[in-house]
Amino acid sequence: MQAAATTATTEVPAKGPGFPPFKTESFPGQVFWLVITMAVLFVVIWHLIGPRIQGTLIERRSLIAHEIETAQENRRKAEQATVAYETPLFQARERARAINNQYREEAAATVKKAEAEADAKAEQATAEAEARLSRIRAEAKSHIVQAAQDATIEIVSRLTGERISAEDAAGAVRATQEA
Repeated sequence: MQAAATTATTEVPAKGPGFPPFKTESFPGQVFWLVITMAVLFVVIWHLIGPRIQGTLIERRSLIAHEIETAQENRRKAEQATVAYETPLFQARERARAINNQYREEAAATVKKAEAEADAKAEQATAEAEARLSRIRAEAKSHIVQAAQDATIEIVSRLTGERISAEDAAGAVRATQEA
């Protein structure tokens, strides 16, 4: 038995017609069909997919603009609530000061006994005014906290589409107050 002769080359002998994309004779046909395919693909993208993408972009821009407008409106409402909270406080303080001054003037005109009684009445009125202020503050704070909770629920709902519970909103508002 004789051993088969081996070849020392790495070339593959050509068998059959070869791989069509590598044949230079078929390049014009390949280029023609490439241009036709790309043109059809361009028309499909231009007329079908392009308007959908544009519509989505317009919709998202309007949604973002609406959300910013809503946030600004909520901010204005919070500022108005703050003003509404501070105005009665200022008026109550002014009334308390006026009452306090009135009692002091009356007490200065009377004898020491009347002066002592007037001072006691003034202190009592001040304590009542401060108690009213404390109640007004507590009520205003609860209104602000409730407004912040409602705004938090609404903002999260509009931004994420998920509805959070009132307890979660209250926790978030408390966390911002503590910070």
